[in-house]
Amino acid sequence: MPLLSRKRLILAKTETTYGTDPIPTAGSNAVLVRNIEVTPLQADVVTRDIIRPYLGNYEQLLANQRVEITFEVELAGSGAAGTAPAYGTLLKACGLSETVVASTSVTYAPVSSSFDSCTIYFNNDGVQHKITGCRGTLTLNGEVGTIPFISFTFTGIYNAPTDTAAGAVTYGNQATPVLFKEGNTTGFQLFSYSGCLQSVSLDLANEILYRELVGCTKSVNITDRKPNGTVVIEAPTIAAKDYWTIAVGNSTGNLTFQHGQTAGNRVTFTAPTVDIANPSYTDQDGIQMLSVPYVAMPTAAGNDELSLAYT
Repeated sequence: MPLLSRKRLILAKTETTYGTDPIPTAGSNAVLVRNIEVTPLQADVVTRDIIRPYLGNYEQLLANQRVEITFEVELAGSGAAGTAPAYGTLLKACGLSETVVASTSVTYAPVSSSFDSCTIYFNNDGVQHKITGCRGTLTLNGEVGTIPFISFTFTGIYNAPTDTAAGAVTYGNQATPVLFKEGNTTGFQLFSYSGCLQSVSLDLANEILYRELVGCTKSVNITDRKPNGTVVIEAPTIAAKDYWTIAVGNSTGNLTFQHGQTAGNRVTFTAPTVDIANPSYTDQDGIQMLSVPYVAMPTAAGNDELSLAYT
């Protein structure tokens, strides 16, 4: 029987001990995703290159065996204020802390140590790939007329796949998303200017390193991050907002927007200290747009360059 692409499943659960499978279940840890891409076995190929009196290939040995998996989740809340979304486990495994205020909010913000990790099960129509010790990075994208989404890329430790049925699946804590558009998306500001927003992106840009040394545990490490992105707005006059002077003057300002208007399905992105460079014009339907690249920077306190608040 062929394996059907439509019958794929992602389960994810936070690890208590790094690299130790917490055994996610289809009834509690299923995550609604789209656009799955997986490299089930990623390794460094080492050839023997021995000298012999005839031609032909050499034996290949696979070093640093690991797995890379990428998928997207819709930017939506859990459906209940103060309850983490089903993909909160994934946010934490990307170097973000999780702060829960009961019945009110769940906020994710960067950390620089004691990174969480998770185990991901990728079930490919009955063939299960268990990926332990996962850590990764993410991008966030919102564009008018589309469902905003978060794209995750994880690296984890390779485990031999098995024939394992997916089991009965229950999806919870992922509310129905709403389109990125006027009325659904509000509160936009870039350097305190509430312009006409077309799109916004964020790349958390974690540096991910797989490490396997003799006498040590295999591990995936987050070694740095450089959050950046681009905002595209309808080009303002200089009197309305002079982004050119801001860029040249090396000033910093805020970037924020709220997506969703219903309790339990509101997500607010905030980057309080962004630096912009090289604004450029683009054309959209005969109207001039301004594309503004930015980097999100921490203050002297650290670990405060951005946040995602679910309320």
